[in-house]
Amino acid sequence: MSEILLVGEQSTDIANTNIKNTFALVKTLEEGNHKVTWLQSCDVASNFPESMAVLKQYDVIILSDVGSDTLLLHPEMHSKSIPHPNRLKLIRDYVKQGGGLIMVGGWMSFSGVGGKAKYFDTFLEEALPVNCYPYDDRQERPEGVSPEITEKDHPIVKNVDLAWPYFLGYNKVVSKKGATDILKFGKDPLLSVWEYGDGRSAAFTTDCAPHWGPPVWLEWNGYHIFWNNLIKWLLKK
Repeated sequence: MSEILLVGEQSTDIANTNIKNTFALVKTLEEGNHKVTWLQSCDVASNFPESMAVLKQYDVIILSDVGSDTLLLHPEMHSKSIPHPNRLKLIRDYVKQGGGLIMVGGWMSFSGVGGKAKYFDTFLEEALPVNCYPYDDRQERPEGVSPEITEKDHPIVKNVDLAWPYFLGYNKVVSKKGATDILKFGKDPLLSVWEYGDGRSAAFTTDCAPHWGPPVWLEWNGYHIFWNNLIKWLLKK
């Protein structure tokens, strides 16, 4: 059984739509025989691991709607000016040493709303298969937009229906040389992957839950297959 650390997403109410749909991802991964530890956004700054030894207890890290400052700025740094490890650098080195990483899109992913996610020109960006923009990268698509599979033989989309449901937006990024774009919205990557050092990483530029990911996406029969295929690829299985 692999260990997955899900970092980000937030709710204070179990009946809240966002938390219920985030649990859909957790349930999907647990049904795929993965153990999921969920560190919600409010707990990340204080509780995200600060050593490689602890981070290596996890096989895959999923970052979803959590900005770079949340990982960079430990509360003690603010209140007492006490230095703490650079956790973006730690995640980069974790991937380089064989870990798996996914960044999932959202208003606080990649560059995000108003550029506030701020992963542009960071240590963590080095491990991603894409480059971020230094400004607001959101591509809101209220009319809905469906991706195209551009690498139909890739194991991540094995047994996944070619006709994907619509999404309501995504983060615009630029694929790096050496990355493989498996899914695209026109010329923009939806899913880009690559090998980094001894590890692998993926950029999934739309959301695992609303608002960009509507119920038709969460209820789609390919949702479970896709996420578990992606984890399997990151684990090199």
